[in-house]
Amino acid sequence: MAEEKEKVEISPEFFGPLYQYISDESITDIDFDGRRLWLSDTRNQRYPSDKQLPEEFVNAFTKRVANCVSKQFHKQSPVLEAETDTLRITIVHESAAITGRAICIRKSMPFTRLTREGMVRDGYLSDQMINLLINCVHSRMNLVFCGEPGVGKTECAKYFSSYIPVEQRVITIEDNPEWHYSLLNPGADSVELRINPVMDYTKAIKTCLRLNPKWMMLSEARSKEVVYLLEGFSTGVRGMTTLHTDDVRKVPDRMMNMAGNLRSEGRLENDIYSFIDVAVLIRRKLKKRDNGAFDLIRYVDQIGFFYRENRENSCVLVLDQGEPTDCDFPEVIKKKFAEAHIDDPYSYEETEKTPETLENSSDEEIPVKEYVLTRDRNALAVADSRAQYRDDSSYDSEERQAQVAGMLTDMEDEFIKRKRRGMTFVGRKQKAAVR
Repeated sequence: MAEEKEKVEISPEFFGPLYQYISDESITDIDFDGRRLWLSDTRNQRYPSDKQLPEEFVNAFTKRVANCVSKQFHKQSPVLEAETDTLRITIVHESAAITGRAICIRKSMPFTRLTREGMVRDGYLSDQMINLLINCVHSRMNLVFCGEPGVGKTECAKYFSSYIPVEQRVITIEDNPEWHYSLLNPGADSVELRINPVMDYTKAIKTCLRLNPKWMMLSEARSKEVVYLLEGFSTGVRGMTTLHTDDVRKVPDRMMNMAGNLRSEGRLENDIYSFIDVAVLIRRKLKKRDNGAFDLIRYVDQIGFFYRENRENSCVLVLDQGEPTDCDFPEVIKKKFAEAHIDDPYSYEETEKTPETLENSSDEEIPVKEYVLTRDRNALAVADSRAQYRDDSSYDSEERQAQVAGMLTDMEDEFIKRKRRGMTFVGRKQKAAVR
């Protein structure tokens, strides 16, 4: 990962013939396969550019990037990575890329390309389902956005995270700048944590728990950090993350595979169904135009609710193959909507007021008392649900949060000790021995 990312200058001198695509907001990805230059745009179209990249430019550009991040680039170090606030650059050496030196530039702009009008117009998501996900945010549910790489998981998460009230502290954790939460939500209480060689995902999640968060946003769950993410959610902190899978119902299995042997399978599965509330699957498909041509469009294929009730783990799909299933919400999910004073989850009006609005409005205009009560009830509901899950009536959310922060350190130390002892973590005997 680049250590001096600020030195990568977005200028015609630095990017040469690529600059016109860097400055074009409709272009999302710029890829060079060693022979041709390929472009992807906001219409989900991918096509070759008519420009050719001379070998002299490719070599000079690679050298500029390597100098910026103070990294070597040769056969023994064949992958070069750098980034700016809006670009992620990856270059692969020709010794590893048989087709020739490969360059990938991915753009992540500090704005969301999704709008309610655009989503409804393009068939991305219906008005009712947009309202449902907004109400899930206002009910402080934990959301996972799923799909294949490049389908727009983070973009979807960015849109719905904008409905978090500004006074609820949001902490984002990511290795590349994609969320841009503070820029997208000016005035919001937010902290952005960046992953680097000193601060890995595990340490960032532990740090997050010490910063009094209300929401924890993990840009992508890839590996064992999913265990620490669930531990964070168990404290009452809410959050969002993205995940690679092709079906909402595969989320628990995917998370258990990523966790490996850090936790017993049964306990981890129960935690997933208890602390992950909603999963959203985004797909791409071909849509035929009136003239017979086809467009590649993105759309939300599935929305599923996870819950654990009467010691049973279940998932209910309310949207499948882009169509409502008419399935009813489980009781535990209905309770969460009720605690947030949401009578109809499929209906939403822009009526909630921020602290700034409350301060500048008359008492007759806004029910200040009800606003405060809503927040208090939400907090109490989270603590109550955690107490029921742990079968501990004296459960306290703040105590649990402090306990988990310490527990993560203990788990990390124990993992290192076991690795040093040469444990392979493979097979039931080894599992039983280390539990």
